[in-house]
Amino acid sequence: MEAGLAAGTVVLVHGGFVDGSGWRGVYDQLKKDGYSVVVVQNPTLSHADDVAVTRRAIDAQSEPVTLVGHSYGGAVITEAGNHPKVAALVYIAAFVPEKGESVNTLIADPPPGAPVPTILPPDDGGFLFLDREKFHASFAADLSAEQAAFMADSQVPWGVDALGGTISEPAWRSKPSWYLVATEDRMIPPPAQREMSARAGSTVVEVAGSHAIYVSQPAAVAELIETAVTATTPAPISA
Repeated sequence: MEAGLAAGTVVLVHGGFVDGSGWRGVYDQLKKDGYSVVVVQNPTLSHADDVAVTRRAIDAQSEPVTLVGHSYGGAVITEAGNHPKVAALVYIAAFVPEKGESVNTLIADPPPGAPVPTILPPDDGGFLFLDREKFHASFAADLSAEQAAFMADSQVPWGVDALGGTISEPAWRSKPSWYLVATEDRMIPPPAQREMSARAGSTVVEVAGSHAIYVSQPAAVAELIETAVTATTPAPISA
């Protein structure tokens, strides 16, 4: 039996401006290594809705679940990870809010000299988009120009209510967590990633890559996920 087959399910949660298809490389690697994988498609209209959608995905799995979030998806798994089936949390260049915090509060005071994400003002419907012309440099600098252009042109509207949703109880206080710092990230500054992961007591790895590191370096992301699964999977009982 391959290692992943008895290790529950990996549930992947995307962030803002994108959908779950960006996980394809990570998904393929995990499946190749024998893991069961589910990709959540969150509407990213509000944090509460996204937590509910993620919890429904967890409900449908056998435990244990390893819950993985990228970027804004980190705020989603911090709340949804309180689900009793969740054994581990994995943050990929993600927000890790404390109780009462939201993405808005985490981005309100960026580190000195940090790059400013090229997020356009909310449109008339209250949705956010990244400047398409600057998407490559700010979100996906280590992807090809063609791949970044496709991501820019297929952006998913990110609701302002999603950024304002606060955490009732952070799952990382009761669940072990792992964190991948993307050292070339121009959306969430690496110093902020290090500060949040340290506060959560996460096991941290650092990889050179952009905010889209889950797309550009799926093997490194999958490796950290598999480390979390292995660390939280009970050893088989010998006969």
